[in-house]
Amino acid sequence: MIKAEWFYWLVGLSFLVMAAQMFTDRSNPKRIGTAAFWGLIGAGFIYSSWVVNKQAPAEPLGVAVLAMAVLAGFGFTGRGTPRTSTPEQRTASAAKFGSRLFIPALTIPVVAMICAVGVKELSIGGEPLLQEGSETILGLGIGSVAALVVAMVMLREKRIAVPVESGRSMLESMGWAMLLPQMLATLGTIFQVSGVGDQVGKITTAVLPDDSLYIAIVVYCVGMFLFTLVMGNAFAAFPVMTAAVGWPVLVGHFHGNAPAVLALGMLAGFCGTLVTPMAANFNIVPAALLELKDQYGPIKAQLPTAGVLLGCNIVIMALFAF
Repeated sequence: MIKAEWFYWLVGLSFLVMAAQMFTDRSNPKRIGTAAFWGLIGAGFIYSSWVVNKQAPAEPLGVAVLAMAVLAGFGFTGRGTPRTSTPEQRTASAAKFGSRLFIPALTIPVVAMICAVGVKELSIGGEPLLQEGSETILGLGIGSVAALVVAMVMLREKRIAVPVESGRSMLESMGWAMLLPQMLATLGTIFQVSGVGDQVGKITTAVLPDDSLYIAIVVYCVGMFLFTLVMGNAFAAFPVMTAAVGWPVLVGHFHGNAPAVLALGMLAGFCGTLVTPMAANFNIVPAALLELKDQYGPIKAQLPTAGVLLGCNIVIMALFAF
């Protein structure tokens, strides 16, 4: 049986290899801090398997996260000069292959779909070929490996060091912001476990007028929007606002349709994703990769759309969820 943790180990190994490259790159004045940051991530991917299986303590992972926060927060990470092709070479290659360059990228969803729909039914000796419950993750992992092979064959590249260097360049370009969504999603879980949602619920219940359905809808949707602004991730805001208003007030008290209320609440949170720098992978990283003059350009462009969509979600919930 192909297990999901095998691909987690592969991801961890990739990070460790790139961290070793970063450590030896003397063009990066912060090479030690950069290598330590990504090396800790790689080690975490591998070590966490033993934590999940209760074979190792979880505390070292927490220490690693704190160390990564220190490395990134105090500016100990930087960017070197990977040995890769020149802009002129990339332009010539793009002109040569044209739209065929999309083939490796499209390989990933195609293989993932095949694994999730078809391969999940296969079994060998009574055991499923893919680990049950992880077919989608395994499909993405297998699809990524297949896409790498397709790209190397198509581009006639025989050295695995080339895609590794390119991946390392992407990591250093995106920096710590690449991990912000995962960290913020974890923060949402911590908020929920620590009772933040319950406290927000008590305050909201005390402030809301009795039997004010429409005000409660506005509070829930706008609250999802604002919490997402702060946390940068609607998945982090969802457990807090749903425990505070969505479930006890809109579903429990006003008997709203739970799937409709909660889905529209999540969509209201996504409106906040459009306008917060905390959603770094959506709003800050693209500006850096495209070398935009205004790093907040995407947010400014998306602000009107976010406002209109938030209003639409509020109206749709009021009209159709109760």
